[in-house]
Amino acid sequence: MTITKDIRYVGVNDHEIDLFEGQYTVPNGMAYNSYVVLDDKVAVMDTVDRRFTHEWLDNLAGVLGGRKPDYLIVQHMEPDHSANITQFMAAYPEAILVSSAKAFVMMKNFFGTDFSQRCIVVGEGDTLCLGKHTLTFVTAPMVHWPEVIVTYDSTDKVLFSADAFGKFGALDVEEDWACEARRYYFGIVGKYGAQAQALLKKAAGLAIETICPLHGPVLTENLGYYLDLYQTWSTYGTESEGIVIAYTSVYGNTKKAVEMLAEQLKAKGCPKVAVTDLARDDMAEAVEDAFRYGKIVLATTTYNADIFPFMREFIHHLTERGFKNKTVALIENGSWAPMAAKTMKAMLEGCQNLTFIEPVVRITSALNEQSKQQIQDLAAELCQEYVAQNGETANKNDLSALFKIGYGLYVVTSNDGKKDNGLIVNTVSQVSDSPNRVAVCINKQNYSHHVIKQTGVMNVNCLSVEAPFKVFETFGFQSGRTVDKFAGCSPLRADNGLVFLPKYINAFLSLKVEQYVDLNTHGMFICSVTEARVIADKETMTYTYYQEHVKPKPQTEGKKGWVCKVCGYVYEGDELPEDFVCPLCKHGAADFEPIQH
Repeated sequence: MTITKDIRYVGVNDHEIDLFEGQYTVPNGMAYNSYVVLDDKVAVMDTVDRRFTHEWLDNLAGVLGGRKPDYLIVQHMEPDHSANITQFMAAYPEAILVSSAKAFVMMKNFFGTDFSQRCIVVGEGDTLCLGKHTLTFVTAPMVHWPEVIVTYDSTDKVLFSADAFGKFGALDVEEDWACEARRYYFGIVGKYGAQAQALLKKAAGLAIETICPLHGPVLTENLGYYLDLYQTWSTYGTESEGIVIAYTSVYGNTKKAVEMLAEQLKAKGCPKVAVTDLARDDMAEAVEDAFRYGKIVLATTTYNADIFPFMREFIHHLTERGFKNKTVALIENGSWAPMAAKTMKAMLEGCQNLTFIEPVVRITSALNEQSKQQIQDLAAELCQEYVAQNGETANKNDLSALFKIGYGLYVVTSNDGKKDNGLIVNTVSQVSDSPNRVAVCINKQNYSHHVIKQTGVMNVNCLSVEAPFKVFETFGFQSGRTVDKFAGCSPLRADNGLVFLPKYINAFLSLKVEQYVDLNTHGMFICSVTEARVIADKETMTYTYYQEHVKPKPQTEGKKGWVCKVCGYVYEGDELPEDFVCPLCKHGAADFEPIQH
């Protein structure tokens, strides 16, 4: 396979394997990827599993066409990638090994030698010139072993990403990338979200056009899609809206409760209900779904004064991988002393940012009227936001939405007749209740001010504390005049035809402008409420919470100058011009403060 003019693929497909790493079923096999960079000097990127020594060396010889490789770069010492180092070094006795210091220690352990006479040790930012290609090495410890490095070719803009962006499956089988990449990520890398985040931040500073992982296909198009998924996975965010029900059942009564709950969830508009029988279904698939969706129901029996073994194993898989940022509901069954819910909750105590919801459904042997009612109540609680998002089932006159307004942060959405638009505002207040009037202040320089003056309508989306910084980047740091802020998104619409955000909000208000007050730099729109929906019970995002928990800390180390208090942009220089405007958030010099060291 030709990757670029100078980069070739020499990996192998494995259809003999049944369990990857001794535990993950791989019905479509595995790919062990290896690459060659052909230049004045030749670099080989990693080897393959020991069972494919001769096939790999044949592939390599075919690409080399009689040339001898100068370097073998070892990015990862796991045996499915490093097993043929000694065979390579014997076949090419003049080649030099390039890897991290920790990798050479591991080579001593694996092979009895660290090749000290034929090695180059590299670390963060080190380079290797092959001719017109210069390789830069980036450390990636614990993604997912401590010795890992990734390699960037600045000439062809290729990132050799080691195990990052890998997936299960051989390359000669067509299948959905995300499904098997997600199962691979959460099964193998999932515990190390912080380390994956660190690698993503480093990668953000590189111009990447191609990603060459050690497993799975070479990625050449729509790289933003893969990067966004890794961003979501490594921050333990919600990738897909829906609810997972993971259960075990001995005599079928817990299963009946699960089936009843699943039907009610679907009837109330839950977009996806994923049900998994932990005793029969693939455990890795269940773990994948638990991290993919934002809500999970755990249903099991009390067993030997504990919980059923498959549920215990499942929860252990979750906690081992840093399970967090989820809504959890519990169903327990017990004939004489139900304690499964208490046990499950105790097992999850160390997980961060879990919201346990009521009621806990308690079944005593078999379903009765009381436990059936608890299932109905649980379904209503789990589907509150789905009911509110649906124009047919929503309570559109829920004026308790007004109580969600605080000195917080909001996305105001509008439409200029051609496309939807939105911007971040922090000045929304209820000014009267008879009739209900809401005031919204918007800077005149914002395109939304112009649009709303013309159309007289807007939606105010009350952001919840779940909103990530990406929301503020999208709606706060770019103009709707030149950018489609809803590109690639499938927003929902209120009765006034304007969009409201499908997630990260706890309420929205549809407003009609009744009066306009000119406040010099800003305009105040005094509005009546035409629709009000409460979407969720999550806490409203305040400006203080945004500053302390959401906004990234500005990178000011070693810099002298001024930093924007709104977005963190750093202006380097002794004096900040009085008329300076932040290029990111468009705030003026008054919102800058000196860098403090």
